[in-house]
Amino acid sequence: MEAIDIFSYFLLLGLLLSAARVVTTSNVIHAAVALVFTLTITAVIFLLLSAEFVGLVIVMVYIGAVIVLFLFGIMITRAPLGENAELDNDKNKTVALVISFSIFGLFSYILLDSFDGQINITEGTSTEILGQILLSRFVFPFEIVSFVLLAALIGGITLARKDNALVDEDQV
Repeated sequence: MEAIDIFSYFLLLGLLLSAARVVTTSNVIHAAVALVFTLTITAVIFLLLSAEFVGLVIVMVYIGAVIVLFLFGIMITRAPLGENAELDNDKNKTVALVISFSIFGLFSYILLDSFDGQINITEGTSTEILGQILLSRFVFPFEIVSFVLLAALIGGITLARKDNALVDEDQV
């Protein structure tokens, strides 16, 4: 067993523990921080598999944008930050656990059966080629998505403002 194998197993163990923390905690902020750790470990795994573009996209888009937007949404809407009994659903945890492990087992079986237990890592896809495709053919959809995200952010700020023109506090 090589050192990279041992490092990969530790990464996978950390990934499983942080992903479990995301779905088991009742605190929204703790779930967001655990999701950051989960996505970071996922990006490192993609870097080890020579998929630099996917790893860096995870860092820039998901960690750099989505998680920050999620945390801003929590802060703007004044969501409860502590333990919340309404978010804890004890009666469905066993069913969710069984379904999750079933899906994990099924995906693991399919992956191992497809590759016969051997994963051959090649050079990967050139980031330059991916960049040319994304920035030539798919520029317009990227711009549309950026405007939709901007509109969602402005809408969230507008809804969360105390001095909202649509709701007069004297009438409430």
